[in-house]
Amino acid sequence: MDIFDLEKEQRIHITCAKAVEDYLAQEVDELGYDVLKKSAAGVETEGTFSDCMLLNLYLRTAHRVLLTIAEFRATDPDELYQGVARIPWETLIDAHGYVSVVATANTTAVKNTRFAGLKAKDAIVDRILKERGARPNSGPDKTQTVVALHWQDDLVRISLDTSGVPLSNRGYRTMPHKAPMRETLAAAALLAAGYTGDGAVVNPMCGSGTLALEAALIASHTAPGLLRDNFGFMHVLGYDPAEWTEMRNDALSRRKAPEWQIIATDRDPKAIEAAQNNAKNAALSSVVDFAVCDFRATEIPQEQGKGIVILNPEYGERLGEEKALEEVYRAIGDFFKSECKGYTGAIFTGNRNLAKCIGLKTRRKIPLFNGPIECRLLLFDLYAGSRREDKK
Repeated sequence: MDIFDLEKEQRIHITCAKAVEDYLAQEVDELGYDVLKKSAAGVETEGTFSDCMLLNLYLRTAHRVLLTIAEFRATDPDELYQGVARIPWETLIDAHGYVSVVATANTTAVKNTRFAGLKAKDAIVDRILKERGARPNSGPDKTQTVVALHWQDDLVRISLDTSGVPLSNRGYRTMPHKAPMRETLAAAALLAAGYTGDGAVVNPMCGSGTLALEAALIASHTAPGLLRDNFGFMHVLGYDPAEWTEMRNDALSRRKAPEWQIIATDRDPKAIEAAQNNAKNAALSSVVDFAVCDFRATEIPQEQGKGIVILNPEYGERLGEEKALEEVYRAIGDFFKSECKGYTGAIFTGNRNLAKCIGLKTRRKIPLFNGPIECRLLLFDLYAGSRREDKK
């Protein structure tokens, strides 16, 4: 019987939202890992099972951390089954546990991806039954052991999904309010805007508070994985709870109180109620100042002198009609000009026509995706004096 070595360095594929790979690569590099490859919606590095645990703990923009355990060629479903059955699953998955197989396929060998996933699942449970005399349950639940199958042409890659439930599910957002921004997308938008925790963050139109809370996590040096109590790696045979506790304790020791204000406002009292509840779940209630008010009445801390004012207004595709929102975008531009001098202005929107109504010259237009919707993060330099005076 072969035993898969979790301490051996393997290829690690880390997925993310489309257009976020540069910010994910930056995070991976800052954690001390070599970025071996960047692709659309993903980054590759190398490491052990323990490294996957650490990446799950610290990465802010990642969705899944996949540890490659086998690669082989397959030109038909029978070859897929045989290749998967050669992997020593009995050393990785409890015979009395649970496994879910997630499959992606771009090959002529099968007509649909679901069939490829079922074939791989059969190979896994048949192997464990043969070696252990019992077989794990299986199904769509991602809260236990998750195996990822990627079949491109005739090349099959089998990985352990060490995240399980995607990392975008931090665990703090139990009251999401309407059309919430994914946590990982909010983190990416902040990183794209240049936010590192140095400077104030003001988030009018905060909704359920995701942007403000992700800013608070960055400013307080809080590893986002600290907020979750369940990952896919915890259900793999060979997982060491003591090692995870040590990693968590080290991450907890790095936390600190932010030096700058983080302010979140919304005119909807129910939105602020949801945001405050989410802040409580994230143990960030003392870090973010919430207020119910129109965005134009939001306090901008002038004494601090620098920071980001970031908004994610409605953009007509899902929540409102474009014509009705034109005046809102004009008002945002006026608010930036009159109240936010010295700050960086940032607007995340999926409507380029409405963006033109802001009436300010953008410094950068950064493409990001909110699900299938191609959006832009618009950055504005909001000079305290005239631009010419500032340059002097």
